Amino acid sequence: MNTWQIGQVKITRVVEVEATGGTRFILPQATPEAVQPIDWLVPHFASAEGKLIMSIHALIIDTGTRRIIVDTCLGNDKKREIPAWNMLQTTFLADLEAAGYPRDSIDTVLCTHLHVDHVGWNTMLVDGEWVPTFPNARYLIGEKEWAYWNSASQEEYGDVIGDSVAPIVNAGLADFVATDHRICEEVSLFPSPGHTPGHVCVQIRSNGAEAVITGDSMHHPCQIARPDWSSSADSDAVAARNTREAFLKKYSDSDTLIIGTHFATPTAGHLCTREGGDYWLKT
Repeated sequence: MNTWQIGQVKITRVVEVEATGGTRFILPQATPEAVQPIDWLVPHFASAEGKLIMSIHALIIDTGTRRIIVDTCLGNDKKREIPAWNMLQTTFLADLEAAGYPRDSIDTVLCTHLHVDHVGWNTMLVDGEWVPTFPNARYLIGEKEWAYWNSASQEEYGDVIGDSVAPIVNAGLADFVATDHRICEEVSLFPSPGHTPGHVCVQIRSNGAEAVITGDSMHHPCQIARPDWSSSADSDAVAARNTREAFLKKYSDSDTLIIGTHFATPTAGHLCTREGGDYWLKT
């Protein structure tokens, strides 16, 4: 569990899964041989052998008046085609409560996009039915993102929309929002297309301090050094690369804290420019 203070806003990370290796299916260009020369990734983000370390976690934004959970991981009891994600039984909800955020205290659920590892705890299995995990929350779903997944498929992972998104819509708890939606005074979205058409990043501003949650605009810090490395799950690899490069240019050598949605512990840092013009993450 990590926490960061951005002005008056507290951000807390609650981890569902953190693992070393097994990431080639999502970042095929990040072979151990290609990763090893990126020396600053070791020890937090890669092993000395060049195996990537990645995390699946949720981020809770606590403004004092709002409790917003960003991306809800994989979830329990869900049939998934990836063996390590199939029929999980994790302590995520207990860990969330231990962090001070019991599920009924969350007022907003925000999905940066609708991939399998970002919507899982939207719902939970109760008496054989998928019901909203956060009963007192409004679920913010990108209007463009929802339109895309209504006409596309995630069947290679399992019935993601059916078990983790449609029950929210059917319960009347979903709000379909624009990619530049402002949630409250401190928290807003901005578009970061490419990984999916309606993908968004989350901007937090308070008392002159700023943080950005990446979503899957970058899966791993190796893409900071190599923005040309694409995810196999990108719907538009060219647009995703353009988004990454614009992001790096905008936030490098700034005071903005970058919080990675899949970045392993310590998860957050500041983008810096190295001599020669490439980027790295200072933690």
